[in-house]
Amino acid sequence: MKPYQTIPIIECNQPLVPIPDDQFILETPPPYVKLGADYQGTSPYFVRKEVLERLFKAKNKLKEIKPHWQIKIFDAYRPVTVQQFMVDYTFNSICCDRHIDSNLLTGEQKASIYQEVYQIWAIPSNNPLTPPPHSTGSAIDLTLVDENGLEVNMGGEIDELSERSNPNYYKNSTNSQERVFHENREILLEIMTKGEFRQHQGEWWHFSYGDQMWAWLQNLDNPSIKTLAKYGKVIEDASKRW
Repeated sequence: MKPYQTIPIIECNQPLVPIPDDQFILETPPPYVKLGADYQGTSPYFVRKEVLERLFKAKNKLKEIKPHWQIKIFDAYRPVTVQQFMVDYTFNSICCDRHIDSNLLTGEQKASIYQEVYQIWAIPSNNPLTPPPHSTGSAIDLTLVDENGLEVNMGGEIDELSERSNPNYYKNSTNSQERVFHENREILLEIMTKGEFRQHQGEWWHFSYGDQMWAWLQNLDNPSIKTLAKYGKVIEDASKRW
C-alpha cells in the first residue's frame, strides 16, 4: 500500500464528462489503445465534472503565460483492466529490453521488476478503498503544445521509467537546454496549480484533483486540515461511452 491509499474516500458521485476536443488536444488514437489496451467501448478522455472545470482554469492560465500554446491530454480516465494491461505491458517490456525470459524468473526477481514498474504505475486494485488514481476520473496525464503545433520538450517522455520523470530532475542543472526543460515543466506546474491540481511527486505529467493522492499531498502541506478524497473508483459506464 502506498501512503496516499490510507486517505478515506467520501464519494461525491459526481458524473464523468467528456473532455472537449475543440478546447484541448487529445491524442488520437489514445496511446494505450495503440499498444493494444481494450477499453471495452469506453473513452479515456473523460473526467469528473469539477476536474474539467478546473482544467479550464489551467487552460486560461496558460493563455496568459503562453497565448499560443495549448494543453494536450495524453490520458485521463482509465479502467482498472487497462491499468492491469499497462502494468503487464511494462513488466514484459522491461524483460524484453533486458533479454530476460519472464518464465525463468524467481519470485524475488519478479518482485524486483514489479518494484520498478510500480514506480509509475499504480497497483491495479479493485478494492474500493485503494483505487488506482486514473480509475477515479480525477487524474490526468498531459503535456503542452507550442505555437507550431509541436509538443513542448519536457526533457523526458510520458511514462518514462527513469529518474528524468521526477518533476524536479533538471531543477539544479546549469546546462542551458536542461534549464529550458525545467522551465517548461514549471509552466505546466503553474497552470495546473491554478486549477488547484496536485502533481505526482515522481511524474512531471501526472496531475489530479479530488482523489486520494491529491488529498494526501494537500495534507502534507496542511496537516491540520485533514483533507479527504471525494472521488473513488468510477462504477457507472453509460456516461463514458464513445
